[in-house]
Amino acid sequence: MTAFADTYTTPQNQSTDWQDYLFLRSRWWLYAKFVNTVFKSRKLIEQNHYGNENWAETSLDVMHAIEAVGGRFDIAGIDNLRKAEGPLVIIANHMSALETFVLPCLVTPIKPTTFVVKAKLMRGLFFGKIMKSRDPIVVGRENAREDMEIVLREGEKRLGEGKSVILFPEGTRQDKFNPENFNSLGTKLAKRAGVKVLPVALKTDFWSNGRFLKGFGPLRRRKPIHIEFGEAMAVEKREKDTHQKVVDFIASRFQSWRV
Repeated sequence: MTAFADTYTTPQNQSTDWQDYLFLRSRWWLYAKFVNTVFKSRKLIEQNHYGNENWAETSLDVMHAIEAVGGRFDIAGIDNLRKAEGPLVIIANHMSALETFVLPCLVTPIKPTTFVVKAKLMRGLFFGKIMKSRDPIVVGRENAREDMEIVLREGEKRLGEGKSVILFPEGTRQDKFNPENFNSLGTKLAKRAGVKVLPVALKTDFWSNGRFLKGFGPLRRRKPIHIEFGEAMAVEKREKDTHQKVVDFIASRFQSWRV
């Protein structure tokens, strides 16, 4: 699969009739497309044909489905990912399920990647098989110290194998970016493994959290989807300084998006 250019913006169709048609598609149309993509992925896994390229392709399918219900992507800074040498610790804020499904098509064509995920996702009958196939770093979310040790140990191992690690320091989805909820585990891991960190700012509240099905809430169709990759940076002697630069980058992007 070909990697994206440095920036990408969802093409805007000027037809009012077409825009009305997009808005008539319910969120369940999108989620049905997503479910179909999951089953497609599971079938490839069973056939031992689900590598990074397949993961990126199915991720792109989800991205196009989001655009088909009126989602508007504004993506920037992909060249920052492309020009960074070696594996990275990719540190992002976490707003919705959208970034988990879309980031693979942006990142994996450039760098082999895995996620830090909670154990609950691995046990799920629906999505667990896909997550297991990506060799993720699994945390229990019950003992913070134990989780930190797992991420540092297993993260260093994945990075040593040439895989970048995507990490959401907030741990769970947040409606707003709050620096106080953003821990420094990503910079700790990068320092231990001797690699750079790369910050990613995400505004993905187009895809909201549901009341009963947490990952499948109403679509906020008037909200644009912003994804911006910052420049990779080496961890300084005082890792807190690098952590602050990551936080500052994400906060600055939210300011520029007038959030």
